[in-house]
Amino acid sequence: MSQANQTLLAGAASVDTTPPLGTIINGDFIPHYAKFIHDPLYAKALWLEIGETILVFVVVDICVMGQELINQAKALICKAQGLDPACIMVSSTHTHAAGAVEEVHLVAADLAYRKRVPEYIADAVALAGKKKQPAQLAFGTAQAPEHAVCRRFWMKDNFTSINPVSGEQDAIKTNPFGAEHQILSPVSKPDPELAFLAVRTLKDEWISVLANYSMHYVGDWESGTITADYFGTFSKALKQQLGAKEDFIGILSNGTSGDINIWDFLKEKKYPETYFAKGQLIGEDLAAKLVEQIAELTWETQPNLAYRHAVVEVKRRLPNEKELAEASEKVGRGDYENLQPNQEGWEYLYAREQVLLAGFPAVAKCPVQVFDVGPGCIGALPGEIFAETGLKIKKELNGKPYFTICLANGNLGYVPPLHELERGGYESWRCRISNLDGSAEETLRSKLLEMIRAVPS
Repeated sequence: MSQANQTLLAGAASVDTTPPLGTIINGDFIPHYAKFIHDPLYAKALWLEIGETILVFVVVDICVMGQELINQAKALICKAQGLDPACIMVSSTHTHAAGAVEEVHLVAADLAYRKRVPEYIADAVALAGKKKQPAQLAFGTAQAPEHAVCRRFWMKDNFTSINPVSGEQDAIKTNPFGAEHQILSPVSKPDPELAFLAVRTLKDEWISVLANYSMHYVGDWESGTITADYFGTFSKALKQQLGAKEDFIGILSNGTSGDINIWDFLKEKKYPETYFAKGQLIGEDLAAKLVEQIAELTWETQPNLAYRHAVVEVKRRLPNEKELAEASEKVGRGDYENLQPNQEGWEYLYAREQVLLAGFPAVAKCPVQVFDVGPGCIGALPGEIFAETGLKIKKELNGKPYFTICLANGNLGYVPPLHELERGGYESWRCRISNLDGSAEETLRSKLLEMIRAVPS
């Protein structure tokens, strides 16, 4: 059935994904275990349909999900719903206080929890599809520059930061804890936009809002806590501020935030310091900024929907034989059970990373996805993309409503622009979550723009 003269159908739903106490938590170099559940975690799905075209967004309160796990979830969805996997976008919020479903540094995946996650995702999509009804949608935008700051800094000449992989000095420092007095300035600028797609019924009752903000996470909680971080606070506050019914699904996706957080190294902010207070404040403020824009929206009941998906190959930075031999020898001397968070500890940790990375394929397969939604579009990239990349894409689109959902359809780790990779810093240190070569950022950005500009088939 053609989309012509068809009315949009939309549905949204969430499924509780909160792990049990004792579950391994991602988000640090070493494992933590769930001791306290501050707020529930969810897999949230938004289903858009017009004619024969269906678009499905799923955003999960989790740190990272790899392509294999997401493909398992998509297979379940396709089997149950008869959908093309290319019309399904699945992403992680990147809360650092959720169950571990992937190995990251010394943190193992919690296999019992991992086994459940694809089913949670598929169940959320099924519920969203069942709830679809005639609807209207609109793109909107707000500005929130005060909550996103670059975490990479130029430092004074006498400051030394050593790359634990190469042993060479980095030109910049990421997260300079304890060295705030030696900061010169941030390396780059964040993306201040809070972009969103709003969906409601033809009777103006709220169905969902899918928002996007480019800030890593807040992290104002004690180790061992399960929390959706500011992503969850935003969603709860948005429902309250909109006066929406109980079945409203507020969703905040992670934008181009690979180099952006809210840690106040320059002492410019006046955030509260008690646990959860900063995340609460930020989530509520972002929701308020969004609600202020609702009156300005232009709604559509017959938007064009389309999707495109491609797989791009990018070379990896892998250790050579000499580097691998040196790393293997170091691993043999490592006391990993008692590793300390200092320069020596990082060197042993990253030596282990070289040994494990050596088994990776020389070429990474990177999924790139675009959803056309009425007057705007939404892109998806499978890693932690820097703010510069998102800003460049938006500039090329000359004001077209757009945002990039990151950590989508997989996780290929940090994807710095070439000059940022050359400057060094934590995001550049070669490991299993930072290994794409210097051409990766431009390759993925160019492909995404090419797909956005392509005429839908």
